[in-house]
Amino acid sequence: MFTIENIKALEKLSTPAYVYDLPLLRKNISVALNESKKYGYKIHYAIKANNNPRILEEIQKLGLGADCVSGQEIDLAVRSGFKTNEIVFAGVGKTDKEIQTALKHQIFAFNVESVQELEVIGEWALVLKLPASIALRINPNVDAKTHHYITTGLDENKFGVLSHELDRCLEIIKENEYLNFKGLHFHVGSQIMDLSVFRRLCLKVNEWNEWFYERGVEVPVLNLGGGLGVNYEKADEEAIAEFEAFFAIFNQFLEPKEHQEIHFELGRSLVASCGSLLSRVLYIKNGLKKNFAILDAGMTELLRPALYQAFHKIECLDERESDNMVSYDVVGPICESSDCFGKEVLLPELKRGSLMAIRTAGAYGEVMSSRYNLREELTFYFKE
Repeated sequence: MFTIENIKALEKLSTPAYVYDLPLLRKNISVALNESKKYGYKIHYAIKANNNPRILEEIQKLGLGADCVSGQEIDLAVRSGFKTNEIVFAGVGKTDKEIQTALKHQIFAFNVESVQELEVIGEWALVLKLPASIALRINPNVDAKTHHYITTGLDENKFGVLSHELDRCLEIIKENEYLNFKGLHFHVGSQIMDLSVFRRLCLKVNEWNEWFYERGVEVPVLNLGGGLGVNYEKADEEAIAEFEAFFAIFNQFLEPKEHQEIHFELGRSLVASCGSLLSRVLYIKNGLKKNFAILDAGMTELLRPALYQAFHKIECLDERESDNMVSYDVVGPICESSDCFGKEVLLPELKRGSLMAIRTAGAYGEVMSSRYNLREELTFYFKE
């Protein structure tokens, strides 16, 4: 939450800048851990959500594992202190180099997404004579009821091993002494606010779990992925995600076998609320039909509104705000009409130099930034 004291500390900060509230980050993760530990669940942090070294340092110290989607993320996780036996590696396009990196680090599991990927991992395991732990990612065909770009669990999505290929996967694992079947992996999408989606996921997971046990195949780990959404409209009132209800659903509807471990891969819900993008108004442009507030931050600093038409709460942080409220299209300086943070946003009358905050930007914000238009490097501020 922004207070007058916080704002005064930021007045001289060069913008655009990302501001991270570390106490809020710690509180968010503490709540998630407390709720997950009620049921003995394990959390891996999805590094793709935010890979800022200071953020990773905090998360690692709090005892989470790591969920990686590239070889460089694996290397970064190891450098940041995450235990290699708590790192999982997902993604439909793992390169040979990335597979070798994961093998050499002896990570907890590869989340395998195709027969050919499994074959390639097996080949490299034989060459390097290093064991590879395998979790088969199954597409459960559950509609996440979220934006179609971040839905991953439907039949038409590119993710996961096809159901008719599972027998062949088990054969490949059995034939290769360096492949070790670790469990099953599921993930249906991101920014899921309808928690009934997770209930349906549990029912599908129960079916697949039984399918393997009926064939005499033990499944040590069930990895349910992540996807828990956050409230972008209520940045302060609901800064902590619904972890209690989220984990309770799995406890109620999931039917694990004795001694099965239950793992999750959470990202957005842990870090989104702790980050804000700060920017200043460059110009006010009063058009015939619209008023534009042109900021020094753009889609190069926060891509989500342009890419997903995503909503972020926009605030003016000027200590003395105008009582006169004006509707603005809040836009950036990039040479793209899609470079817009919000349309018809009701704000106090703005002026050149007004300090603005785009809230709940701690996930898929900084990490998706670019140098398009040869933009300058971002600056950062951490509230300790």
